[in-house]
Amino acid sequence: MPWDTARTKQALLDAAIDEFAEHGFEGARVARVGSRAGVNPERIYQYFGNKEKLFGHVLEAELERIADAIPLTADQASDLGEYAGKLYDYHRSHPQFIRLLHWEGLRDDGAPALREAERTAVYRSRVEALAEAQARGDLDPALEPDDLFYAVLALGAWWFSVPQAVRMIFGGAASPENERAAMVSLVRRLAGQRIPAH
Repeated sequence: MPWDTARTKQALLDAAIDEFAEHGFEGARVARVGSRAGVNPERIYQYFGNKEKLFGHVLEAELERIADAIPLTADQASDLGEYAGKLYDYHRSHPQFIRLLHWEGLRDDGAPALREAERTAVYRSRVEALAEAQARGDLDPALEPDDLFYAVLALGAWWFSVPQAVRMIFGGAASPENERAAMVSLVRRLAGQRIPAH
């Protein structure tokens, strides 16, 4: 049977996502990635290069996944709260993404981040979508669109970044449904959108 290169590469990439999310760049081990994937670790060097390049592949894959999963157009911004809810859902089902961004941030030395220009363009398109929705009267123009977008991203991530603070602030772990509803409502208020009646 011929070797399934694409399947092997995907298995290694999936294993590397978990490994880097759990241990960060410094703590991650190539041997453990191979073990998780059930693949000889030498294949990692063959397919991805060194550990640094593997980390880059992991970030790139996860950035593409979230960009594809949660687009934001001006029409979608007409209910910014629902966009925030989808962001919350994504982070709940893909907790590795936030962890990977944290590990990337801890390594930040001021040099350009991985694919910084492309990532900046994606963020800029989201900000422009909010500006267009503001111009149409769908969002309150009181906040600058980049400030508003950053606030939504931060709110979406914070539940998963510091779960201990969530427990302390709210007196225990809230249900995911209540957390999501609270975030959707908060973002709608922040954006000056009407809260749908239940």
